[in-house]
Amino acid sequence: MNTLRNKVQLIGNLGNDPEIITMDSGKKLAKFSIATNESYKNAQGERVTDTQWHNVIAWGKTADIIESYVTKGKEVAIEGKLTNRSWEDKEGVKRYTTEVVCNELLMLGNK
Repeated sequence: MNTLRNKVQLIGNLGNDPEIITMDSGKKLAKFSIATNESYKNAQGERVTDTQWHNVIAWGKTADIIESYVTKGKEVAIEGKLTNRSWEDKEGVKRYTTEVVCNELLMLGNK
């Protein structure tokens, strides 16, 4: 049951090309967002599509694969865990973000 703790699986499309950052240690970080869509009918019977955006980061070999093969619009399946972090911006305001740390990536759709 421990494998179910903090597990996220998403299928969606990239909103932009991934941002690739190479750390001083040489390790790579890929940052990108994916959109997931859910359709339903509202009270008037009209079909409505709800789009949710998810911030995703990936490290190491996964980041290398993303850098080489993943671009804006591509459909991907990811698996990872949710993380929350905070920091102070230049004006001293505390900021918060929630991200999915991707540990598995599957490229979907056409080549």
